[in-house]
Parts: sequence; structure tokens; C-alpha cells
Amino acid sequence: MGRLFPCSIGRGGISSAKREGDGATPAGVHRIVGLLYRPDRLHRPNDWAEPIGPGDLWSDASGDAMYNLHVRKPYAPSHEALRRADPLYDLVLITDWNWPDAVAGHGSAIFLHQWRRPGYPTEGCIAFSRQNLAWIVERIEPGTRVIVPGTLQ
Repeated sequence: MGRLFPCSIGRGGISSAKREGDGATPAGVHRIVGLLYRPDRLHRPNDWAEPIGPGDLWSDASGDAMYNLHVRKPYAPSHEALRRADPLYDLVLITDWNWPDAVAGHGSAIFLHQWRRPGYPTEGCIAFSRQNLAWIVERIEPGTRVIVPGTLQ
């Protein structure tokens, strides 16, 4: 829609050579491939949104067959819980970064989610105010492009 939004990016800045654990946000054009939400905190934001349950995780185990995929408990390899105590993942847009055929070590889970506060860095994701994230979620569909320029001016 041609809109620009203030956001927070990864603590490692923007990178054209993203690696697992570097804290960088990958440069490029990424597509939205999924939407998750907390049904105990929010109403379903649109018809393609999937609820986040207590057992939902995201694999960041680089050598595992489920690397960079949505998994469920029990799952022993390294992972991130999608159901958090804080509100950061109440709404989560999933990008196609290193997905669906993940290359080991190239980074996992580049999400669009709520920020802690303006300017507070993420682990590589892109974070927005709750209000702006809700605006985005209400207006987009799978395949919407997210453009991360190679440099910020």
C-alpha cells in the first residue's frame, strides 16, 4: 500500500548475509506467509489468522529437519515459544525468510510483531507499535511484500 511505518529492527542492524543468531534483520523483499494471534487476548483479526496455543513453538535448531518451522510441544531441539507472557507475539506476521526450504544457519523466524518500545532492538525481527501492527494486519493478505532496504538513511 506504499505506507512507511516507524519500526525497530534487529540489534545486529540490517544484513545481506543473515546468519542464525547474528541479531540482524535480513535486507530484501520478503513476503508474508502466515499470521498468528493470541485468541485469549485478541479477537481473530481476519479469516486467515491462526491461533497461538500453549504448545506452539518455532524451531531455531539449525541442524534439525524442522528448522525454521512452526512446531508443537514436546519438541526437544532449540526453539522459541510463540505463546509469551509479554504482548510481543499477540499478533505475529510470518515472513518467507529462509522458508519453506530452510538452509541451515541462514536464520530463522523473521516475524513482524509488536515492539517493546520505540527503538528497542529485536533479535532480527521487525517490530511495530501495537496500533500500527493492527492497522497492517487488518489490510494485508498472504503474499504482501515487506521491503527491507539494504541500508537505512
